[in-house]
Amino acid sequence: MNPYIGHDSQICGVEEHRLVGGKGDGMRLLEVRNGRGLAFTVSPDRCADISRLTFGGVNCGYFAPCGYVAPAYYEREGAGFLNGFTAGFLTTCGLATVGAPGKDGEELLPLHGTISNTPCETISWRQQGEDIIIEAVVVDARLFGRKLKLRREIRCSTESNVLTLTDEIENEGDEESPLMVLYHINIGYPLLSETAVLQIPSCKVVPREARSAEGLDSWNVLLPPTPGFTEQCYYHSFPNERGYASIWNPAVGCGLEILFDTRALDHLTHLLPMGVRDYVIGLEPGNCGPEGRVKTRQNGELKTLQPGKTAVYTWQARFFTEPNV
Repeated sequence: MNPYIGHDSQICGVEEHRLVGGKGDGMRLLEVRNGRGLAFTVSPDRCADISRLTFGGVNCGYFAPCGYVAPAYYEREGAGFLNGFTAGFLTTCGLATVGAPGKDGEELLPLHGTISNTPCETISWRQQGEDIIIEAVVVDARLFGRKLKLRREIRCSTESNVLTLTDEIENEGDEESPLMVLYHINIGYPLLSETAVLQIPSCKVVPREARSAEGLDSWNVLLPPTPGFTEQCYYHSFPNERGYASIWNPAVGCGLEILFDTRALDHLTHLLPMGVRDYVIGLEPGNCGPEGRVKTRQNGELKTLQPGKTAVYTWQARFFTEPNV
């Protein structure tokens, strides 16, 4: 008990709100504050992804031009996904396909899968010791097809500016299922600008295509918004089990680092759109790259989940006001 305050929410906690108007009308939002400068919004109607995130009042994520879009407006065909791709700080891609659309056997695969447009079956929150904990269940299942269940925990400390996300994905069906997961973490202005410093201590950097290869020697150089900029994409490998990426911007006195175990999340995709209003970098740990299920299968890299088995993925974001040295 804190004798200085009347209600716990004076300092920290979780509040539920609903949007009114536009394509986000009716969407539930959980506003989380840890009392140490970290504040973020969890979207129960979009896979318990994190739409907004600020640290010390500085915006850290990217919000796409479409803004909030409820899953009722989801467009599965072609690149229709982008019409409702809010991006936010986190969009989860998967669970049975990631990246490029295509056709695998008789199954039509949408861009980045469907999980980010799937509402939670249940969601709850509590404070346990020094942690605020949000727990959600999301089902990715169909008749005569995959039967995957995602149990998500988002844990935020009230003593330090650390956010930890853990996903447990269970195959509740009686057949082996493809398992593709990519955490589309999106960094935006003002944390992102030409004064920011990007660090990814990888041992190997592979460009996705010829345009990215042209910029390979400057993959970590951040530009101002550039008219007509063509997106670049790089794949990073790490020398050990510690996956890591960070961004620090002295102009706003704010930074964050992303940490993950490469034994489970063995890919890091670094996406670099530097266009006007399309100004964002993606730092995307995953158990696969964004090439799509068809190409991933052809390359012999497709991961699967056996009936009754569970896969666990965890990553952590830490926020700081002094640069790491």
